[in-house]
Amino acid sequence: MTDIDPTKPVLVTGGTGYIASWIVRYLLEDGYTVRATVRDPQKPSGLEHLHALAKAHPGRLTLHAADLLAEGSYTEAMAGCELVIHTASPFLVGRIKDAQRQLIRPALEGTRNVLASVDATPSVKRVVLTSSVVAIHGDNADMKGKSAFTEADWNTTSTEQHQPYAYSKTVAEKEAWAIQAKQERWDLVTIHPGLVLGPSLTTSSKSGSIATMRFFTDMSFAAGAPALELSVVDVRDVARAHITAGFTPEAHGRYITTAETTSMLEIGRTLSGAFGRRLSFPRNELPKFMIKLAAPVAGMTRKFVELNVGWPLAFDNSRTRKELGLEFRPAEETIVEHFQQMIDDGLA
Repeated sequence: MTDIDPTKPVLVTGGTGYIASWIVRYLLEDGYTVRATVRDPQKPSGLEHLHALAKAHPGRLTLHAADLLAEGSYTEAMAGCELVIHTASPFLVGRIKDAQRQLIRPALEGTRNVLASVDATPSVKRVVLTSSVVAIHGDNADMKGKSAFTEADWNTTSTEQHQPYAYSKTVAEKEAWAIQAKQERWDLVTIHPGLVLGPSLTTSSKSGSIATMRFFTDMSFAAGAPALELSVVDVRDVARAHITAGFTPEAHGRYITTAETTSMLEIGRTLSGAFGRRLSFPRNELPKFMIKLAAPVAGMTRKFVELNVGWPLAFDNSRTRKELGLEFRPAEETIVEHFQQMIDDGLA
């Protein structure tokens, strides 16, 4: 049982992020005081949405400079906070040239730096960490012998060479649990979203949704889509999961935060139903051997195709629904709203 004083400020790391921006907004709308860390509070662009939130909620949002790789940079902003929501984490879209430098080191060192500040801040009682379903499984083929993944599962198949982003999220979360276990003052709760879609509060943040939804605009799927299943969740539900986990005294452990499993073809059909037929929306699934042949050109490895295309995927989110009381938006609604914003922003 961890009771958080609602009058104390809440620290949100990575405040400009896709998920973090919604967390900041909801916290403010709920009446909390928020401190958000960003790399440079004086940055001339990219912070407009946070400035607008600060203006709409006078005196309750402040921005603080911090960097994942700068030791101690979170300590000042954390002073007096009982709840820390740590969302800041490296996410790269496209080809990875140096996984250790680009993903693994910043994920690990960033986790260590933030939690070192937590250890040094007597007021902190709880940390809510943004993890991912990729810390629960590495490839869809890991489903073999299971009906669904649960919070008890861990990704044991990703490496620095294969699925490096998933590996970075896994080792960072394991490090967080190891650090938490060494003390008894603060507890840890981890949130595990699938592919996060839905409207963004800023065009400046980068997320996996951008790369995924771009496939439906750049003709990548004009001839057909891979038979690839993925879990989808609305960004607003993910934000609410973080906040609820923070302020629910009994919350503990890991929480799978996915709405439902869909496929690339089903996403295409949803978009066709809402926006009409486009050449960029897939009408069929391509045979696996064709996907494997084209994999290197598309930025995928053949190993990824072998272990993910054609495999089913399922997650059990019942613990999240029961303990956090979260009801997820339908994936179809989320997908349509996401694509409509892409249209409005001139991206589709």
